Amino acid sequence: MVAPPVRVLVLWCPDWPVVAAGLAAGVSPHLPAAVFLANRVVACSAVARTAGVRRGMRRREAQSRCPEIVVLGEDPGRDARLFEPVAAAVEELVVGVEVVRPGVVAVPVRGAAGYFGGESRLLELLAEHVPVRTGVECQLGVADGLFAAVLAARRSALVEPGASAEFLAPLSITELDQPDAYRGDLVDLLRRLGLRSLGDFAALTERDVASRFGAPGLLAHRLSRGLSDRPPHRRRPPPELSISEEFDPVLDRVDAAAFVARTLATRFHSGLAARGLACTRLGIYATTEHGEELARVWRCAEPLTPQGIADRVRWQFEGWLRRGAGVRPTAGVCRLRLDPEETVAGHSLQLGLWQAGSAAAARGGLGDEPTLAAERAGRALVRVQGLLGPDSVVTAVLGGGRGPAERVQLVPWGDRPEAPVEPDAPWPGRLPAPSPATVFAGQVSATVLDESGAPVEFTERLCLTASPHRVAIEDGPARQVREWAGPWPVAARWWAQERQGDRARVQVLLGGDGREQGDLAVLLLLEKHRNPLWTVEGMYD
Repeated sequence: MVAPPVRVLVLWCPDWPVVAAGLAAGVSPHLPAAVFLANRVVACSAVARTAGVRRGMRRREAQSRCPEIVVLGEDPGRDARLFEPVAAAVEELVVGVEVVRPGVVAVPVRGAAGYFGGESRLLELLAEHVPVRTGVECQLGVADGLFAAVLAARRSALVEPGASAEFLAPLSITELDQPDAYRGDLVDLLRRLGLRSLGDFAALTERDVASRFGAPGLLAHRLSRGLSDRPPHRRRPPPELSISEEFDPVLDRVDAAAFVARTLATRFHSGLAARGLACTRLGIYATTEHGEELARVWRCAEPLTPQGIADRVRWQFEGWLRRGAGVRPTAGVCRLRLDPEETVAGHSLQLGLWQAGSAAAARGGLGDEPTLAAERAGRALVRVQGLLGPDSVVTAVLGGGRGPAERVQLVPWGDRPEAPVEPDAPWPGRLPAPSPATVFAGQVSATVLDESGAPVEFTERLCLTASPHRVAIEDGPARQVREWAGPWPVAARWWAQERQGDRARVQVLLGGDGREQGDLAVLLLLEKHRNPLWTVEGMYD
């Protein structure tokens, strides 16, 4: 059984990440601009596209094609905050507004179209009302189902009832790779198999798609056929799945709201997972100290994770608390409620590792003991953050840098595990593979001697004055060098007067003493104008 699609109206703001970043930075909309993440184009303006800039392009290539392009940074919170007035403007005419993501709003058509005299008249009213109220350009479309409606909005089309499959058939297969859908690998595979359009993919049988591409491919296949993107038998969740929290003192800062959102998101998601459910539409309802009622519903293409719930709560608070004077709340939020407006059965989802353990336990099974232990550890870490602050628990992620210690970036627990510096960017002087298994946080000094017993240094051309013969670590006994490689010069901040000095790295294999200690491989760093000159950066297994 396939869930029948419903008529959906979608309002889409083209290039919204660029529009929001330009508004925040005061950049003229007539200038070419692009939003970059990890030195790749996430979104670009129409002016930049005219110059040849495309999404996914490297920053260097984008600037070579358009030297005057304005470089802007990605900020989902900023995008959501500035999109709140657009959603509020739609809500002035139509009830039941759902924010799909910043830049896209979905509205059920049936009631509003009947009230305003048809779908065409509703589109005309919104097309006139929203730009006047917000000053933001938008496009609208209507079709059966959210996926078809989004593509209709991008083409300003009104698709007749029952005609979504015909509308989608000639479109490129790359339309499946929507933001937050993460279907890039699937789309690339379909293209290599010769399926160039949505119609080509829709012509396959469900059995063939399920056996070859699994659950993600089956969902994409259903969308390509113009059907609903949700599994059948959705149900209205019971009221006990909602959670609420009262605050004293009230929440009047975004950072405090973001911290609270993490704890509430974990509780909310755990309550659903314990019943084998996952949330696909999240209702966020708040009451201020002066009795003002705030509400917003977020629709999601995939079932929400705890991090996804926390992100949407934080984005919504940014939208509420940072609106302009006269429209933002007059007091802080004293009560917050999260409602699962729509859920799907957990057994029909491809759950993550932790959710799988929770679902197994909820069904009465023992579950995977390491998984349950990991879940308990996660709750304990959230508790520690509640006692000591968000930065008290951190996660190490691999970032960019020239040395092994520089590449380790610490991210607060619960934040996205993304390094602020791109790991794959060109780093002149980066240490070649393999990297050391142990990296020392403090300074571990070493003494490097040549065959005659003289200290080994390096010349102005960053070459060693002699071959290392013996090495002593932290005033310990000297050990003979069996093999060594390098040096690898590190030319960091060569343009700055306060540069740290010339540096070079050497990999050394030290022989054992024949009694207790075996061979030892270490990474040594030599720095001019430092005392000691040689230090141990890392140790290999």
